[in-house]
Amino acid sequence: MLVRNRFLAALAALALGATVLATPAHAAVSRAELALRWAPIHHQDVDATGSHALGGRSDYLTAIDFDGNLDGRDNWDRAATAALPAHAYYSVVETSTHWYLTYLFFHPRDWTDHPFFETEHENDGEGVLLAIERDGSTYGVLRGAVTVAHSDFYSYTPAGSTWTSGRESVDGTLQLQASPHDAFTHPVTAQEAQGHGLKAFPQYAINCDGLIHYPSTVAEEPAGGNDRDVRYKVVDIFAAGGLWAQRANASLFASLGTFAGDTSGGCGSGTWGCSANSANAPWGWDDGNDLPGRGELASDPAKLVAEYFTIPGGVSRAYTYNPYADAAAALKEAARTAPPTVD
Repeated sequence: MLVRNRFLAALAALALGATVLATPAHAAVSRAELALRWAPIHHQDVDATGSHALGGRSDYLTAIDFDGNLDGRDNWDRAATAALPAHAYYSVVETSTHWYLTYLFFHPRDWTDHPFFETEHENDGEGVLLAIERDGSTYGVLRGAVTVAHSDFYSYTPAGSTWTSGRESVDGTLQLQASPHDAFTHPVTAQEAQGHGLKAFPQYAINCDGLIHYPSTVAEEPAGGNDRDVRYKVVDIFAAGGLWAQRANASLFASLGTFAGDTSGGCGSGTWGCSANSANAPWGWDDGNDLPGRGELASDPAKLVAEYFTIPGGVSRAYTYNPYADAAAALKEAARTAPPTVD
């Protein structure tokens, strides 16, 4: 009997061990999950005045291939007729201490209804960098943000952040808000109408009509210019065949990091003018008055945040994942020789 009991106990132990071995360890969060979790709740002011506004549709954010192609020189024209479902593009760059998430919000038109002193251009790309400390929790903790408003960068920290002003002064507090579409609080960003400069909410705010976008895996087109619940789809810049893979596509880019755009379709009509090739992807963003070089907000974000903020303990500058680094030399050479853009 004693032998039989020991045999049964051994079988039970083996069964228990098999059960434990069959239960997988908790998987690390994917980059897609990380980008979706931290993607901003995004306010977009809308102006419906003037023929270039398309009744407000010119302020809808959308996919770069919203018209079914990757030709950057027909987007101004086709914005009048094509559907404009909401999208945003993200990239994730990693070090041992931080995740850096860059988000690009794209509009087919940078437009104006003023007849003097302001220019228009085809395509518009502005966005935000979020710095997430890897503190051992699943999604980390948000420490700071830098936004792109035309040719200037603005820095922000959320309440309670350990980061403070560095070489650049912190420009305000980054608010967080709960989303009705998931269980998380998200940073809140906002873009102005027409020129689409991007800052932390409420430094830009909806004046009358406007859209409020929530991150999602689906893309919704606004029901109109005053829709306060629009889901936008987050899309990986580094996806196979995605935006980064298209960086040498001459139909989409006039040069490295600069979208191709021409003056057709009425751009500049009744205004000061229309400029060509004037919008930038993240690896072309630049604040010429600040130390980090062109594109480094996306390609070398650890360098940028070390300049913009005072960070207790500092940050690692050794990247464990950074596809932008594969073209670092080309980016630096392009930054050295590139003409200035107006976005």
